[in-house]
Amino acid sequence: MANQDVLSKILSLREQLNHHNHQYYVLSQPEISDYDFDMMMKELMLLEEKHPEFDDPNSPSKRVGSDISNIFEQVLHINPMLSLGNTYSQEEIAAFHQRVVKALGENPEYVCELKYDGVSISLHYENGELQRAVTRGDGVQGDNVTNNIKTIRSIPLKLKGNDYPESFEIRGEIYMPHSVFDELNKQRIEAGEAAFANPRNATSGTVKLLQSAEVARRNLNCFLYYLIGDDLPYNQHFANLKKAKDWGFRIPNDIVKCSNLNDVFDFIDYWDKERSNLPYDIDGIVIKVNSIEQQEQLGFTAKTPRWAISYKFKAEEAITELLSIDYQVGRTGAITPVANLEPVQLAGTIVRRASLHNADQMEILGLRIGDMVKVEKGGEIIPKITGIHKHNENIEPAKFITHCPECGTELVRSEGEAKHFCPNEEACPPQQKGKIIHFIARKALDIDSMGEETVELFYNKGIINNIADIYTISKSDIIDLEGFGEKSADNILNSIAKSLEVPFSRVLFGLSIRFVGETVAKSLATAFGDIDKLMNATKEELIATPD
Repeated sequence: MANQDVLSKILSLREQLNHHNHQYYVLSQPEISDYDFDMMMKELMLLEEKHPEFDDPNSPSKRVGSDISNIFEQVLHINPMLSLGNTYSQEEIAAFHQRVVKALGENPEYVCELKYDGVSISLHYENGELQRAVTRGDGVQGDNVTNNIKTIRSIPLKLKGNDYPESFEIRGEIYMPHSVFDELNKQRIEAGEAAFANPRNATSGTVKLLQSAEVARRNLNCFLYYLIGDDLPYNQHFANLKKAKDWGFRIPNDIVKCSNLNDVFDFIDYWDKERSNLPYDIDGIVIKVNSIEQQEQLGFTAKTPRWAISYKFKAEEAITELLSIDYQVGRTGAITPVANLEPVQLAGTIVRRASLHNADQMEILGLRIGDMVKVEKGGEIIPKITGIHKHNENIEPAKFITHCPECGTELVRSEGEAKHFCPNEEACPPQQKGKIIHFIARKALDIDSMGEETVELFYNKGIINNIADIYTISKSDIIDLEGFGEKSADNILNSIAKSLEVPFSRVLFGLSIRFVGETVAKSLATAFGDIDKLMNATKEELIATPD
């Protein structure tokens, strides 16, 4: 086949695959079978492999990801990604409306949207091509996760048409559908790995994976819901979203314009009843002023836009049977009882476990194995038992354990403490692993090339047993492990070396000292300067340190 013919074939395959990607992942209207799609993709990948001179970074073949590790650079947001003010009260929605009317001098038109429970993302396009994908982070800066986001098939790498702005940003939410979440947890349990607590946690962990091939396998999805740019086609948020759909973006269908508060409340009430039927998690409704000009007029507070608010749904409740109680050990040694439940549908997911918090909570509830209990998902995420529907009168109430379930050490409970603790902090495995995971976190030492899964692997292989061992890791420890190579090893070692430069306050925070959070760590670091002075400080000097 002549080179020109090869190029024509490659371009044709790319065009067809992009079309079918859009039909399947955005419109949910597949026109060909999965087999035909896979065969077309395989043909394209073979041609691209044989003819690297025709490589294109926006080829649909790039969505399968690669096993090359990513190190996530920090990117400043051009426009801060602020959180929305939120409320559980329709009265506060009315108060928000009054503030808007007072500021504008007229009644605005609103747009109501579902509030998706996933990971916020900012996508930047230049000349119709995806240039950068950045997480919310702390709102000021986030992680550049472009390689991972390119594997999400509902996100266009190249836009349709030619009437889009030369440069713009579009924001949305990455999420994991319930079916994908259930299958992923099934696979993890079968492999002896810990299951994810909920789809949002699974999404967050997936977006930050080092291997984009694994991200691709986890089938994340994305809704886009807000455009930012100097040359947007319309002065209305709603119209801009409709136009973005023409460019190939997956814009939610469940968006409505509301001319008054009654329409807003009708939308809220409808989705409060229907949300459990959705194939993904939502935790509320977002209400935005439709006019971009009015949005600019209203502006922002230090933390939130004045032109938008989110209404959070109250927690759903279900009744199910208490099957047993397990006990988890945290990084500080705190013991948390966890109820194992007869699986029950709640807030769109199957709930099998719920937190019992501490011994006092268990005693207040008077829990007995076999009780029919009331289960609630606070904020739609963490299930908890809120009461007893019917006691099992045939057995005595459950007693809190006396010894650590992981290392067998007798538990202690200080006067005034709500929690029991395992005092074996040096040799209790979950405490050591938890401390290491906390130590490498962004707000501590920021060893960003390691994550929970890597820590778990290194600990189980005996490469690290405590925080100090991180600084003894060698290249030879890493490169022979499955899924790691020379580049992965270099990335990890470089991140570890870089962590030596972080301020003392973050090191102090990373040590998992009880009662020493970020604020206290900063105060202590300012007062004492280094670890030696802090260790030699008197009780009086510590008390005199400002909070």
